[in-house]
Amino acid sequence: MKHNWEYKRLGDVCEKGSSNLIQKNLEFSDTGFDVFGASGSLGKISYYQQEKPYIGIVKDGSGVGRCNVYPAKSSLIGTMQYILAKDTVTNSFLCYLLKSLNLSKYVNGAAIPHIYFKDYKKEIVPVPPKEVQKQIVTELDKINEVIEDCHELLRNLDALSLSLFYDFFGDPITNPKGWETSKFESLCKLSAGGDKPSDTQKDKCEEKMIPVYSNGIENEGLYGYTSQPRIIEPSVTISGRGTLGVPFVRKKPFVPIIRLIVATPMSNMNITFLFYLIKLLNLKGKGAAIPQLTVPMIKDLLLPVPPLSLQEMFSSLIERIDAQKKAVEETIANLQTLLDSRMDYWFN
Repeated sequence: MKHNWEYKRLGDVCEKGSSNLIQKNLEFSDTGFDVFGASGSLGKISYYQQEKPYIGIVKDGSGVGRCNVYPAKSSLIGTMQYILAKDTVTNSFLCYLLKSLNLSKYVNGAAIPHIYFKDYKKEIVPVPPKEVQKQIVTELDKINEVIEDCHELLRNLDALSLSLFYDFFGDPITNPKGWETSKFESLCKLSAGGDKPSDTQKDKCEEKMIPVYSNGIENEGLYGYTSQPRIIEPSVTISGRGTLGVPFVRKKPFVPIIRLIVATPMSNMNITFLFYLIKLLNLKGKGAAIPQLTVPMIKDLLLPVPPLSLQEMFSSLIERIDAQKKAVEETIANLQTLLDSRMDYWFN
């Protein structure tokens, strides 16, 4: 036990509060008080439910268990829950404390996951003196601030890449620079993924080193690994299910599955140029029940074809930006390891 620290049940240092706000029933305006959902502020209304700052935790749906500190004179939507600190803890300390708990073990529900305060309030948690809580929060806040600065740098580098594309080639949809155009299918070999290989497994091993990609966005759509590739040439994949039209560059042999679209560029198309071109085309699919994007839907699209030398000049600049992004991502990973270590030190 750390010096002068008490250990209590979570329910002894905070209590829950409920929201009855339903987004579709709210009348939002330009002025008033913020209503927050899992993704941030939803808008402003003429009243509020909480007079003082508080913790909000996602109790239903995507992101269940995620928590943040919210400002005074604001409210939460009904899919979130108020966590109200008692006198023994500060809001900021309580938020870090909640993040340190393995709340995933309390999640119920397959279709719509949810979590109940009555279950996790029994957790035994450390309660240091207020001055120590302030010290802990200050330290962890500084690490998180540097992590956020790094994420902001990544966003700026992404914006720079898009800006370079527009400077070099203009808008790919309106084609203001008047580049020659050709059909998608004449610039790339287009195909779609089928069933997953029977020997697909989650983890990579010596016998199975070929990545299998699906239409997912998380982890760039990596589904697992297999022994034999179906696509050898460097290509761009395009999601045809779920979040439609999202491209990823695949420079090594791989296997596409579940109708994942594959565009393998021909000799007059640089793969980096192709990636940004597809990204900015903002491809949309069709289908009322389950929207989808297919090869027949995109094969006749007319795409601008700037000189290959200009495409390659753009690609070389993007390579330099990507190298900077990789260095920043490594810094973020190191900072996250540091944050996890300090969280573990203070709370476990």
